[in-house]
Amino acid sequence: MPIKSTWLLVLLVLLSGCGEAPPSSSPSPALAPTPITSVLGLAADGFATVTAPRPFSFPADHGAHPDYRTEWWYWTGNLSTADGRAFGYQFTIFRFALAPTSVARASAWATSETWLAHLTISDIAGKKFHAFERSARGALGLAGAGGDSVGNAMRIHCDGWEASGGGPWRIHAETPEVALDLQLDVGKPVVLQGDRGLSRKDAAAGAASYYYSFTRMPTTGTLRLGEQHWTLTGNSWMDREWSTSALAPGVVGWDWFALQLADGRELMFYRLRRTDGSATEFSTGSLVAVDGTVRALTAAEVSLTTTGQWTSVSGVTYPAGWHLQAADLDLQIVPRLADQELNLSVRYWEGAVMVSGSVGGVGYVELAGYGSRTKVSK
Repeated sequence: MPIKSTWLLVLLVLLSGCGEAPPSSSPSPALAPTPITSVLGLAADGFATVTAPRPFSFPADHGAHPDYRTEWWYWTGNLSTADGRAFGYQFTIFRFALAPTSVARASAWATSETWLAHLTISDIAGKKFHAFERSARGALGLAGAGGDSVGNAMRIHCDGWEASGGGPWRIHAETPEVALDLQLDVGKPVVLQGDRGLSRKDAAAGAASYYYSFTRMPTTGTLRLGEQHWTLTGNSWMDREWSTSALAPGVVGWDWFALQLADGRELMFYRLRRTDGSATEFSTGSLVAVDGTVRALTAAEVSLTTTGQWTSVSGVTYPAGWHLQAADLDLQIVPRLADQELNLSVRYWEGAVMVSGSVGGVGYVELAGYGSRTKVSK
């Protein structure tokens, strides 16, 4: 996902406190749509910027990069029981730096960082979407990311939710309503998105992120919803990104696709969206072959049209179906549930999808920036 954490975390600072937010089944107060461009335009003086490709080192780069303003650790997956009951999940932890350097203060609560975590479960058969949120200060061990003295035993955590290991990974997040405990193998080799891991969002200097993905991670684990328990298997996708960048003027949101195809390939594409729904030339993606070979995809090489719409109870209209063509692929993409809108401290749509057409598959789609300022592109 290209650049979500910046606006999510700035809004978190402005709109919420620390602790666990109510689940989406408890209606949240309606929030007026906030222009993403104004949030991402906040000053970032003193932070490092992404200007050139760099070498990546693992597991060290799974840890935090405090010189940059924002970063996130992001997992999604389509899992199922032995008898075929399907679930989707999203688990994301975000870090946002409030200042480029730490200031020594007497209080143990003092921090220059705030953290946010999102957990969602899409119960396909039950036709129910569950969304939860936690936030914490980067102090007193409440949240953080890092490994031991030699870079092993990585742990990324926020208020009791965590991903640990560094590859393989263990994800554990629990609330009174839901508990998710998963083991994720590395699977395919790492994909360095963009130019050797530099993902450019605009022509301006520094308008980029460092971005890598693990696109097919064999996954096993357990899920509890209320009093029901399931054992699950399937595949997950991990995205990892950090930056100090801003959106270009006129860009109001994005549509992000992460698809795991039945022929063993994976496709990632994000469309950076103008107010009229059109894509900028910095929309981009990748196609990963069965053997892990990566082909970069430019905006000109991908045709993406909307085939349906859905309006949430919050009054926001989102796309709800797409026709995507790229390389030898001609795909139809539809949500596995219409309502996969997170309506927590911030509001966006992110959910499990099914793929059909020239090849089948599953995946995840994220839709950000829809509301009164934008319209659904045809």
